[in-house]
Amino acid sequence: MENKKGSSFLNFVERVGNALPHPASLFGIFALTVLVLSFIGSLLHWHAVHPATGETIEVVNLLSVQGLHRILLEMVDNYTGFAPLGIVMVALLGIGIAESSGLLTAAVRLLVLNAPKSILTFILVLAGILSNVASDLGYILIIPIAGIIFHSVGRHPIAGMAAAFAGVSGGFSANILIGTIDPLLAGLSTEAARIVDPDYYVLPTANYYFMAASTFVIAFVATWVTNRFVEPRLGIYTGTVEVEPIEHLSDKERKALKWVGIVSLVWAGIFLWGLIPEQGFLRGSDNSILHSPLLKGFIGVLFLVAGSLGIVYGFKTGKFKSDADVIAGMVTSFKGLVSFLVLVFFAAQFVAWFKWSNLGLVLAIDGAIWLQKINLGLIPLVVLFILLSGFINLFMGSASAKWAILGPVFIPMFMLLGYSPELSQAVYRIGDSVTNIISPMMSFFALIIVYFEKYDKKAGIGTLISTMLPYSIAFFVCWTLLMILWILLHLPLGPDAGIYYNL
Repeated sequence: MENKKGSSFLNFVERVGNALPHPASLFGIFALTVLVLSFIGSLLHWHAVHPATGETIEVVNLLSVQGLHRILLEMVDNYTGFAPLGIVMVALLGIGIAESSGLLTAAVRLLVLNAPKSILTFILVLAGILSNVASDLGYILIIPIAGIIFHSVGRHPIAGMAAAFAGVSGGFSANILIGTIDPLLAGLSTEAARIVDPDYYVLPTANYYFMAASTFVIAFVATWVTNRFVEPRLGIYTGTVEVEPIEHLSDKERKALKWVGIVSLVWAGIFLWGLIPEQGFLRGSDNSILHSPLLKGFIGVLFLVAGSLGIVYGFKTGKFKSDADVIAGMVTSFKGLVSFLVLVFFAAQFVAWFKWSNLGLVLAIDGAIWLQKINLGLIPLVVLFILLSGFINLFMGSASAKWAILGPVFIPMFMLLGYSPELSQAVYRIGDSVTNIISPMMSFFALIIVYFEKYDKKAGIGTLISTMLPYSIAFFVCWTLLMILWILLHLPLGPDAGIYYNL
């Protein structure tokens, strides 16, 4: 009975969501709503004081002459400068070569034939979580491949993509490796902590122990949700997309894969040569590996590596006969982007106008200040902070932008209450992750809808949200419980990063 009620609720969410206008139209409506709210907010003098700078942030009227001029002058730049657009297009050029050569299909076959089906979901979720160290690789590669893999073994492809999406985006902060987000947040935390203690320094490894443990918790939880709720609700796939038969690799394909392995080793050698020496040519401007162009420019690296491996595999198997075949593969990969390109135009305007109006900033600051005034114990405070971070994440996509606002409020507050900056940062990261998968403000939300539409032409925002909502709820509950357990056991969050702070 409980499962039927849960399924009925999710079906209701899906019906309501899919009854909404087309996603592109919906983003257009959101953008127009921002214009109206900016006028009302300016008229009523909505404002907030930025906790870091002391500056008064006022809602900007975009229906003014200056606002209308900015809308017209920057409309094209909003579109072409929308971050996911360039990332998707460049990545697909390289992936298009690898896919048209047959390399990705061979890799999928190899994975499916060798991975036990009992842990296939877990492997895909874990791969999604680990992909976060490499910027946006998970969104571009892991999620669509997960759909192909599930479809190949007779499981619902959308369930596979949902599981991978849950790992890539819902488990955004978790990882067993230090990613680019760690030093970024640590720098902001350091500045906020120095409001109370001028000599305080938050290390990039501040949350490493907790996030490493979270990696496996999130992977297990996502696997359970997929098997227990998502896949049973979706049922058996009856769409028109044909299943590619998973056959054992031929001798020619195995030889081609050996050449792919050799080229991969060459790339690995180049990367190690550029990173390991203290003055390596691939290290960042601060001579660190974390800020290296290899990580920051990973989409470019993906294009070069995927493209070169696809070319080698294609010519070795005979799939490519000339350079024209390589270019044709790149062209083919762009054909599925048409609806995404239309949707992105409206999404880009909405995001830009929302930012210009300061509506999101005022909302975030006022929410943070309200929570600061509530005098609670640590565990209730942690739960409420996670809820607030998750709620604000529905309106502001950038993790660093939100932390730049919330950090100067909550880190000093936690410190004055006797709790470390590392703790407030870890708590924030939980809330910032769990609602990613149901937030239309998440940069790649539109792309995931396009992925779903491949297998279900009727899929829309409602389909995506109703499919991902069980993950979001489960992640919130389990991740919060893990944090509470961590606090009760007085475990360090990372190297030299405890839970408590002594004034």
